Amino acid sequence: MIGQTAKEEFVITLDFLPHGYPFDSRPMHQKTAIAQAIGKERFTLLELVPKKGEFLQPHEEVYIGEGKRDKIHHIVGKIPLSKLTQTAKSELDFIIDKMVDKNEKKFVDFFNNAGPINTRMHQMELLPGIGKKHTRMIIDERMERPFESFEDVKSRVKLVPDPKKTVIRRIYAELNNEDKHKLFVYL
Repeated sequence: MIGQTAKEEFVITLDFLPHGYPFDSRPMHQKTAIAQAIGKERFTLLELVPKKGEFLQPHEEVYIGEGKRDKIHHIVGKIPLSKLTQTAKSELDFIIDKMVDKNEKKFVDFFNNAGPINTRMHQMELLPGIGKKHTRMIIDERMERPFESFEDVKSRVKLVPDPKKTVIRRIYAELNNEDKHKLFVYL
């Protein structure tokens, strides 16, 4: 995923504020509805303005790509994790968990294909709880045969924390901008 700059096509709604943000001090007639959403492919957190009369539901999948959009008027831009509403933050846990489950093959492929970043560090070491020793064990196992699932990684590489939880923790670290390297999130 390092170096990808493609845009999101679909997002999943985290929160919908039909009257805009409560802290917006503008008169009611100047406020616009706001939706906070996460991209399905690159976990990009976005602020969107829906078309007039559109009411988005949490967990609703919405098209935001090029061309005609049914429900979204425009994209305001990317937003940091810290700017999400409480509702959006609480939905985020559930949605990221679901997205990782749905795209398990993509994340297992990371375990199968991750390479070195430089001569001293491997992409695998960017995952929480994975050090040089674990990285070596993962590489040795994947050379015998590729991993097929999170469960396969867990059963073949002893002492590795839960691979799914490790991936989710890394996604949150990237959403928090805790590291300059990006494996799964495009900011």
